Amino acid sequence: MTPKTSPAICRVASSLLALGLLFGGCAKTPPAVALLTGADSTRILAETMMHRAEADSFFRSNPESPFLNDTSAHYDGIKWFPPDAGWYFQLPLRRYASPTPVTVYGTKGEPRKELRYGYFQFTAAGTEVRLNVYKNDPSDPGIPEQYRQLLSVWFTDETTGKETYEVGRYLEIGEELPDPDALYTLNFNNAYNPYCSYSERYSCAIPTKEDHLNVAVRAGERRYHP
Repeated sequence: MTPKTSPAICRVASSLLALGLLFGGCAKTPPAVALLTGADSTRILAETMMHRAEADSFFRSNPESPFLNDTSAHYDGIKWFPPDAGWYFQLPLRRYASPTPVTVYGTKGEPRKELRYGYFQFTAAGTEVRLNVYKNDPSDPGIPEQYRQLLSVWFTDETTGKETYEVGRYLEIGEELPDPDALYTLNFNNAYNPYCSYSERYSCAIPTKEDHLNVAVRAGERRYHP
């Protein structure tokens, strides 16, 4: 099943997605990356800071917070890299002609059925990278209907295990859009640690070797525990 995330994070991710569609314009064939103006960058940074404030509020007071569901987990505030509009991308989803069923394992060893559905391709820190996009396997009867259209992205990078969580990090993408030419927003400033980084009560999907980015993504959430 798609990893559980906070409603606050989902709300902000959704607003960023809507913002991304506005930036994308009405072109029939989307560009590889939508160009951003200075005003766009200012707005992206403001949205990023709003996201971080809502995430902090969620972890401190929401009943679904992992810190309120595990008395051994103590909340000291999320540690973030400084916001950087250079880690914001708007990209077309490149779907595979035949999505491949794969097994992704959780940190407690349990198998999870996923579809390797497509990928995003873009240039980050001067390097061409490719990031897999997963979707819940429709043959799995345990997947609730509201999660069947969600797209999942998780990754490791050159900071993993050093500056960032050793298992990897996730990005919110939202539901697949009906327009095949739509642009999707990837804001690495919102890259986050799964709940298993805070508490051993949780299990989270482990990114595969194919999900590694050969760049240092110094954006988003840092390691929570030193």
